[in-house]
Amino acid sequence: MDNFAITRMERAESSTFGWQVRLQRRGTRYAKYFADRRFGGMEASLAAARAWRDDLLRTFAEDDRARVCSKSSRNSSGVVGVSKVTISGGNGVVYYFWQATWSPSPGQRRSIRFSVKKHGEEEAFRLAVQARQNGTFG
Repeated sequence: MDNFAITRMERAESSTFGWQVRLQRRGTRYAKYFADRRFGGMEASLAAARAWRDDLLRTFAEDDRARVCSKSSRNSSGVVGVSKVTISGGNGVVYYFWQATWSPSPGQRRSIRFSVKKHGEEEAFRLAVQARQNGTFG
C-alpha cells in the first residue's frame, strides 16, 4: 500500500513542494497537504502523509472495501464490485455467475466468477463478495 492515495506535489512557480493525501469514502472526501518545508524535508513529509493516511484508513470499517450500497440500475447486487453475469453458450445454454471485480493497482483490473449452477445462488454470491473484500482469487 506504500503510496496509496498519496500524490507528490511540485510547483516551483508557487513554491509548493510536498505530498497530498486524498481519499473518499461513502461520499465524504478527505484531503490533507504535507509540505516538505513544514515537516523538514521530502522524506519526513512523506512519512507524515503516510501516517495520517494510515490513521484515517483505520477509522473506516473493515468491510468498506466491498461496502453494501443501495441497489440501482447500475448495481443490482447491493455490493460494490459484485455483479450477476449471464453468458449464453453457443449451444443455446444460458450460464449464470456472480462476479467480483477489483483493481489491485492503478490501471489493473481483476475479476473472478462463481457459477450459480456449481455453488448455488447464495453461495456463489457469498464467494463473490468474499473475493471482492479480499481482492484475491481465493
